[in-house]
Amino acid sequence: MKSLTIRQLDEKDEEIADALISLGMSRNVARILSYLQNKNEITSVELEREAGLRQPEVSIAMKELEKRDWINEREEKKPGKGRPHKVYSLRVGFNKIIAELEKQQKKAVDEMQASIKRLRALENVTPVRA
Repeated sequence: MKSLTIRQLDEKDEEIADALISLGMSRNVARILSYLQNKNEITSVELEREAGLRQPEVSIAMKELEKRDWINEREEKKPGKGRPHKVYSLRVGFNKIIAELEKQQKKAVDEMQASIKRLRALENVTPVRA
């Protein structure tokens, strides 16, 4: 019988995923990113198993990561018959991803502050009704 070691998200990976979720990222994308940041390449099957996701969840999350241009995807023929595995890796460094997320959050904060400023300006010109 073969021995199989399955790596799962550790405490640090879970903490990274939680931080990404708090920034508005979906749970599945956050789990995949936190897992990929420590790997050179990983197959979709390994992601399912090791990140605790189902195949459709992995596919949907990968489409979102592809839209952001953060991952590379290639197919690898597996031994025997069957469909090839998809193999994923990060296209950009995790620090660049963090920088992009920071930029998005700063933009959102600036937009909120502009809206609040506009509300305050409107409040000063609007007559108060009794």
